[in-house]
Amino acid sequence: VGSWHSFLFSERSQWGISGCTAIPGQESDRRTSSESQGHTKSPRLTWSLSLCPCLSAVRGRRWIELGQEQQKAYVMRLLDALEVTDRDKRLKVARAILYLAQGVFDECDTDADVIHWSRHNVFLLYDMGIFTALLELRSVKQPQSYKLFVLMHACILTSDLSCSTRVLLSIMYLMVETIRLQTEDDRPEWRTAREAFKTELGSPLYNGEPFALLLFTMVTKFCSMNAPHFPMKKVLLLLWKTILFTMGGFEELQEMKVRGRERLSLPPLPEDSIKVVRSMRAASPPASAMELIEQQQQAKRGRRSRRPLVKQDSLDTYNERDPFKNDDARDEEEDGEEADSGIEGEVDPLDSDVIIQPPPPPPPLRPPTERASLPKGLPWAPKVSPLSCVVIVIAVLVNVLSLLLDTETLVGLPRPIHESVKTLKQGEEDVDETPTEILYLGMLPNLSQYVIALLKLLLAAAPTSKAKTDSINILADVLPEEMPITVLQSMKLGIDVNRHKEIIVKAISALLLLLLKHLKLNHIYQFEIVSQHLVFANCIPLILKFFNQNILSYISAKNSICVLDFPHCVVHEMPELTAESLEAGDRNQFCWRNLFSCINLLRILNKLTKWKHSRTMMLVVFKSAPILKRALKVKQAMMQLYVLKLLKIQTKYLGRQWRKSNMKTMSAIYQKVRHRLNDDWAYGNDIDARPWDFQAEECALRESIEKFNSRRYDKNQNGEFAPVDNCLQSVLGQRVELPEDFHYSYEMWLEREVFSQPIQWEGLLQQAQ
Repeated sequence: VGSWHSFLFSERSQWGISGCTAIPGQESDRRTSSESQGHTKSPRLTWSLSLCPCLSAVRGRRWIELGQEQQKAYVMRLLDALEVTDRDKRLKVARAILYLAQGVFDECDTDADVIHWSRHNVFLLYDMGIFTALLELRSVKQPQSYKLFVLMHACILTSDLSCSTRVLLSIMYLMVETIRLQTEDDRPEWRTAREAFKTELGSPLYNGEPFALLLFTMVTKFCSMNAPHFPMKKVLLLLWKTILFTMGGFEELQEMKVRGRERLSLPPLPEDSIKVVRSMRAASPPASAMELIEQQQQAKRGRRSRRPLVKQDSLDTYNERDPFKNDDARDEEEDGEEADSGIEGEVDPLDSDVIIQPPPPPPPLRPPTERASLPKGLPWAPKVSPLSCVVIVIAVLVNVLSLLLDTETLVGLPRPIHESVKTLKQGEEDVDETPTEILYLGMLPNLSQYVIALLKLLLAAAPTSKAKTDSINILADVLPEEMPITVLQSMKLGIDVNRHKEIIVKAISALLLLLLKHLKLNHIYQFEIVSQHLVFANCIPLILKFFNQNILSYISAKNSICVLDFPHCVVHEMPELTAESLEAGDRNQFCWRNLFSCINLLRILNKLTKWKHSRTMMLVVFKSAPILKRALKVKQAMMQLYVLKLLKIQTKYLGRQWRKSNMKTMSAIYQKVRHRLNDDWAYGNDIDARPWDFQAEECALRESIEKFNSRRYDKNQNGEFAPVDNCLQSVLGQRVELPEDFHYSYEMWLEREVFSQPIQWEGLLQQAQ
């Protein structure tokens, strides 16, 4: 768990090397290196800077031997070569740029050298304006300069254009991810370039839109079948990393919350959720019905189970093999009477399953943070909900009638009421032009299309989805032109297809979660409109369908071939691949990529259903409880926490018999999930459990969202429909801003328009009568 938070931003296990923090191509297509070479990978590649015929000045020389000025001159000639009209020559120049961004691997002997030169070259390419040049390529048919994405949005795309698109997106992805990551040995000019690039990507500099909006448009074009050859995996990865770079990750979000509360003079946050989750440890999951039946049969036959039974409170006891904590606590045996009951006593179903161990810790990118010092007892500080505050206020007002006319006194009211009143008194605030605000304003006209497109891709990439003739094809950029004919080729293609889908799920889940968290921090109604679009597009059943599988098999899937991971595949001698080596997979017992995706989807589901009774009822209607309970088998603290949260919000709707039969799950909820004032989640007597006003709840929320968007964003666009002020005093009392040249010609205007014009006073008097 200690390295989990750093993994949220960059999955380093795909590199096949320990402690790699630089070149961020870990999730890019394996075609990337082969595309840059233009031929099939060999054990040792032969590559030279003289690949491009226009670069004869450095022919036969090594890149690492050139000086800084010579390298800049080389990149400048590459920029000039991008302007040629021959498409093949432009593609060859683009591949040369990709080779530089990948770290001139043919001249390196170790992985560390490739990482070093990739980082050096990427900052050099950005300094020379390569990123902007890739977006402003000239077309053969049209002489004027226009955006690259206008060219890629054509209705009919050839395979050559798809190949060039993959190369260009690979360069952009490497530049965004490499510049985004910070290291301790960054040069001062690199830090300056990082901030400049971050501002550039988040600003509406590309045809009046931020860069992320262009990528969103590519996604919708692909899902509408207007651009079927788009490499969606590369587009989604680049979109995710762009939003992560411009808006910030979870740590940046926490810092933004702290600064926002300081600006509003609010008390600091009581805790950091990430630190609290780091301090939690995975618990033994509850047994399934089949395991309980088998246990009862063994008890009747007088046999002892292979593993001693555990107590109900052992959910908070950490497994002796738990790698996240060194604790000598052991499970204690349970009495025979409790075992015979068949409810509390359970056999550990994960005795033979894999135990999730963290990957090798990467070198710290930031100073190590101190672990949260939490008091003994429950891990979370209790909170108070707005509904509970209203109940308390009503009770106080009923008992003390003298307070009915008092609108100033707040003595005795809970702290959140004080904060709410203080915030309301501050009035309207100015809208800051943050990257989140700029992106939301650009996405608003086509927001539903973007959401539906992302969910279509998520559905197509889900392992539980079945192929349909009318579904979108997300495998266009991974399937070969000729289908495999040998067993080895079929196995390799199957691994590539599964890995391709896993990466798409990872990118979409992380993208949606970041978008929801940033929009919620920027303005709650921005978060609510995206959430409602997700709900209306059936995001809740889609996520439940994703988890309705053997989740342990998905977490422990081995769809990676270590010897083909970059840069290992281009630096070391490649061993011969066999069916046995492909079937064995990598050395990891689990897949961090899939675990990352599962946690993201659970967090999205939590954000969609939290405090929304109608959406909570959707969890009940779609029978999510057994699906979520099976997900508890994954012994990872963060994943278990969000599963328990989803179970907690629907326990009051599941009935007394379900709560009685799942007491171990109820105990886990009590021990690991935050509780609130007057929180009666374990009982079914809440008045909000009555299902008559669920439709009205969504309609009222939709009305509030439309009012917010109309008030905040339509006041300038719909100025012609604004009401006209017919009051003479009001119109004359308005302050009119006059241009500067009017002050200089004011006397001439008076002479021409007033003094020199005759006034028919008699006519005015007659009209007045």
